[in-house]
Amino acid sequence: MPSSERVKQILSWYGSDNVGVRTNLARLLNHGTLAGTGKLVMLPVDQGFEHGAARSFAPNPAAYDPDYHFQLAIDSGCNAYAAPLGFLEASADKFAGQIPTILKLNNSDTLAKVDQPRSAVTGSVKDALRLGCVAIGYTIYPGSGDRNHMYEDLRELIEEAKSKGLPTVVWAYPRGAGISKEGETAVDVCGYAAQISAQLGAHIIKIKPPKDFIEQAEAKKVFEKYSIPTKTLADRVKHCIQSAFNGKRIVIFSGGEAKGTEEVIAEVRELAAGGAFGSIMGRNAFQRPRGEALKLLADVMAVFKAAA
Repeated sequence: MPSSERVKQILSWYGSDNVGVRTNLARLLNHGTLAGTGKLVMLPVDQGFEHGAARSFAPNPAAYDPDYHFQLAIDSGCNAYAAPLGFLEASADKFAGQIPTILKLNNSDTLAKVDQPRSAVTGSVKDALRLGCVAIGYTIYPGSGDRNHMYEDLRELIEEAKSKGLPTVVWAYPRGAGISKEGETAVDVCGYAAQISAQLGAHIIKIKPPKDFIEQAEAKKVFEKYSIPTKTLADRVKHCIQSAFNGKRIVIFSGGEAKGTEEVIAEVRELAAGGAFGSIMGRNAFQRPRGEALKLLADVMAVFKAAA
């Protein structure tokens, strides 16, 4: 489909990138129910690796099958489907060309309890190309003592991916001994994570919806001095979008832990009101029965479409 003026505007923010990267960004933005709006709703399914099969798929046993997630992403009209190497390899041949895919290049598990978390690299740019992906994904943990190693690895992967025409989606999840549990979703920390991701060269940044809490004492002084509003989720989302080059980088928000439908939609309305580019929703979608998941994703997309 021809690009809308909004998609053209977004692509103009990535002027230093080659034609391949911009083409693949356009594929993401021009696919599915939200095609052409500049908004994105993606289905990410890395939870089996991150949390274990039972915790992830027992609520909806059909989801143990990798095919299930491809079909859900396609039938719901998502912009893209993101997963680790194994899930994509298991089903990519059956669904080739039907939906843009993103290969998550690093993953961690919950078996090791460590103060300084760091995900292992579990896939490659070559794997992404072989599987027909339009982008790579990578998780960073700002706040971890191993963060600098993650930043260095990410920078190399971004450079390689760009050379092959692939954009990068960064999962920016602050955690580790350097940050409190409450601080992982503090508004100052989430905004900082968005800034770090943009500085590292991320094309699309995924962060958690920020809470009305400020972790850093020095940041608290600045928020108070300049009266930066944080009371509503929309206010906090606006700050995070502003932190990503004044809105010139795509910032989407995770769905987080499973919650009720009304709670999900209320949160999405606040995200949209704050200027979010969209949502990346995993457990809240695939842990529901298929019919409920399709309805939920349709309702989420309707909120973002109305805000476009």
